[in-house]
Amino acid sequence: MADRAGGWARLAGTTVDTTSAPLRNGIGWMVGAFVLTFLLTRMITRMIRAGRGPFGDVSVGGLHIHHQVYGIFLMLLAGAAEFAYQPGSVWRAVLAALFGAGAALTLDEFALWFHLDDVYWAAEGRKSVDAVLIAATMGLLVLLGANPFDTGSGDSAPVVAAVLVVNLAFSVWALLKGKIAMGLFGVLVPLIAVVAACRVAKPDSPWARWRYPEDSAKRRKALRRFPPGRRTVWDRLKDVLGGVPSR
Repeated sequence: MADRAGGWARLAGTTVDTTSAPLRNGIGWMVGAFVLTFLLTRMITRMIRAGRGPFGDVSVGGLHIHHQVYGIFLMLLAGAAEFAYQPGSVWRAVLAALFGAGAALTLDEFALWFHLDDVYWAAEGRKSVDAVLIAATMGLLVLLGANPFDTGSGDSAPVVAAVLVVNLAFSVWALLKGKIAMGLFGVLVPLIAVVAACRVAKPDSPWARWRYPEDSAKRRKALRRFPPGRRTVWDRLKDVLGGVPSR
């Protein structure tokens, strides 16, 4: 893994050592702060929901301030400071942790900026937990050395680059079919994206709306595969981490 560098950077004529200690250290602080902030945020919001503890919603002039606002400002602050000052290892770790914490606060309300409505405790709010779990998993994979955009070197670079483009196309296809987790994981593990793209789409996905007419065989197959109210192990994990949605 030590001789594998950032793919897009190499295509541009530069190399990036993705296994260097400072970079791995920064990624570690960012992922750690991300996971810890999400767990603390969900613990506090569940206590507020249950009416326990000293916490409560923050309002200014009757307007509820969502915690994604703090997350956005944290990411802007950390990103701007990193680009402007490029500090040493200690402060870089601090900025990485601040960025990870801000990302967790923001993605924890992903469903709000996706639906443009306060659906935090509704069934649609599960999208926030999806986004956090997927982001945390991908961050851990990168921390462990996964690098999906490495094109190699020499004569093989164009071929590998073409394979990467095809794999990204399958990942986008899987996302359009409503396979969010598999589509994103497929960026790192190509076979996952291929399998997800070739299987039937979820009935509420963009692909199903475009390609599965009402009363068609494909629509019926999709409904059999993903019936309304269907719950999976992934759903139960989201309930444990994020709380059970309101009925």
